[in-house]
Amino acid sequence: MLVSPTQLRGRFRIPSLHGVLPFVLALLFPACLFASDCISITEARQHIGEDQCVTGKVLRVKHASRGVTVFDFCKDSMVCPFTVVVFPHDLKRIGDVGQLQNKVIEVHGPLKEYDGRAEIVLQQLRQLGGEGLQIPPLPKKYDVENKGHYSAGTFSLPGTAYKASKKKQPAKIPAEIPADTDSAEP
Repeated sequence: MLVSPTQLRGRFRIPSLHGVLPFVLALLFPACLFASDCISITEARQHIGEDQCVTGKVLRVKHASRGVTVFDFCKDSMVCPFTVVVFPHDLKRIGDVGQLQNKVIEVHGPLKEYDGRAEIVLQQLRQLGGEGLQIPPLPKKYDVENKGHYSAGTFSLPGTAYKASKKKQPAKIPAEIPADTDSAEP
């Protein structure tokens, strides 16, 4: 007896992925869960101490001292109410954050206060959402300690800052000192 596929559908119930699909997507993309719960950078200061999602457009990605990377969301970074900080040891896990310039991103994490403004320390790629999910990994020869310059990884001793030159000595002129005739000998 041959059974057609339409007869099989009637007898056997094929499990529906309709109810499972949102759950699987939430596990794969946790940043999508919080997309509607994100606050703007202007509201971040009122939520210090909370685990939040902050959204904004990255205007500039700059490398500060000691390899620290900072995202600026305002034209004047000194008056901006929010910033994102990436320490050099976390850059390899996150990727090429320089690609985030001029993109709207979502950053998830605990809001902390530093230097009078709110900040989130970015430690893992999964903290990013929005256009931040699409950044490539760092190049293999990327040197974090050298502020983003590429290096071959060879060691060389530092050279002298300037060439030392010998001081010019004044010419030696024989000096004849006349005898003192005004002094009387006792």
